[in-house]
Amino acid sequence: MPSVPLPPVRDLAQRRADTVDRLASGFQMWLATGSDGHGAHLIPVAYVWDGSTLTTATFRRSRTVANLRARPRARVAIGDTADVVMIDTRATLLDVPDIDVASAEAYAQVSTDPRHAPDRFLYVRLVPERILAWNSLTEFAGRTLMLKGSWLDSPVD
Repeated sequence: MPSVPLPPVRDLAQRRADTVDRLASGFQMWLATGSDGHGAHLIPVAYVWDGSTLTTATFRRSRTVANLRARPRARVAIGDTADVVMIDTRATLLDVPDIDVASAEAYAQVSTDPRHAPDRFLYVRLVPERILAWNSLTEFAGRTLMLKGSWLDSPVD
C-alpha cells in the first residue's frame, strides 16, 4: 500500500474555522443514539447548521426517536476517517408545526420536507456540547474544540 503524505497540523483556531465552515457547507451526517437495552443505533441523515445547532428530521416511530426519548443525547459524525468532525449533543424532539420557518425551509433544501407528512416525522434539534476534529493522527492531540457547549481558547487533550 502506498504511503499517503499527512496533511499539515492545524492550530486550534484553524481547526475551529475549518469545522465551522464544514458544518455550514455540508448537509450529511451520521447520527448515533442509544438507550438501555437497545445498544447503539446509527443512521445517515441530512442536517442544517444555523451557527449554533444542527437540525435534522426522522420518522416519528423510529428507533432513533425512541432512543432520544429515553436518553436525549446523540453523537454526530461528519466526514471520513481521515478527516472527521465528531459532535456530542443534547437533543430535543420537535413536532413539525413547532419548528421555526427558517430551519424548516433550510432543511427542505437538503432533504425530504417533513411538513408534507407532519404525522410521520419529527424534527431533532441537536445542541453541541463537545466538538472534536482531526485530519490525521498528527492532529489527534488537541482534537477537542468545544467542551460543555463553549469553544476552547487553548487545547485540552
